[in-house]
Amino acid sequence: MPSVPSVPLNNGVTIPQLGFGTFQIPPDETCETTVAALDAGYRHIDTAQMYGNEKEVGQAVRESGLDRADVFVTSKLDNGAHAPDEALRAFDRSLEELGFDYLDLFLIHWPLPGGPGDYVETWKTLEEIYRSGRAKAIGVSNFQENHLRRLLDSSTVVPAVNQIEVHPYLTQEPLRAFGAEHDIATEAWSPIAQGKVLSDPAITRIAERVGRTPAQVVLRWHLQRGDIVFPKSVTLKRIQDNIAVFDFELSEGDIGEIAALNRDERTGPDPDTFNG
Repeated sequence: MPSVPSVPLNNGVTIPQLGFGTFQIPPDETCETTVAALDAGYRHIDTAQMYGNEKEVGQAVRESGLDRADVFVTSKLDNGAHAPDEALRAFDRSLEELGFDYLDLFLIHWPLPGGPGDYVETWKTLEEIYRSGRAKAIGVSNFQENHLRRLLDSSTVVPAVNQIEVHPYLTQEPLRAFGAEHDIATEAWSPIAQGKVLSDPAITRIAERVGRTPAQVVLRWHLQRGDIVFPKSVTLKRIQDNIAVFDFELSEGDIGEIAALNRDERTGPDPDTFNG
């Protein structure tokens, strides 16, 4: 079984660097698929309130036979629950759905600038949850540098992570560097750009040379750059392939060649304008 390295967060909590994502996995497939991921060696599961599959993720952890403490589980606040009282109730619902008494990591899913609520006030609610011990770490998702600066100027707890879209066509170098400067780990969602990067000639050429799939090459690129990554698949072979990335390395030249593919091209919404 692959040995996945852990990354220390800024509060001493450690997170497996490679996990399993559940975005767009229907609830009726989530439990079986997540159990398969846990059987394959994943110990980090990423879900969210808006995915509608928290209950099934919790069920999968129980059915896996693993101790709860051995599985790192992340969830994220729904966009419609940014008001402090609503955020508290939403967090309680997550624990209830999952059947847990704590979460390893809880995130604000989107900053929603100009939208309902104020992410700084929402963050203060997450700080309250963190101080209660019911979330071992708290962080944000889809925050740009301007959002992070405002948050850092107005709060006491530095986010443990910023979960953002990152892939070879959107390398996010300045935002990743800002996070590193402030000890905020970068988590990469859409790590293969919904498959768009897998046919890129540079990536297929490297994959042929190292004898790996293009997806494995891209995931290895993320890992060697220090990103925390959680690919999603409902296919057992791909679930297994995606974690089989710790027995080879890319060269510095490979890392640079893939990074040079950047186009600042998103597959998801722009956090500066998206309001849920």
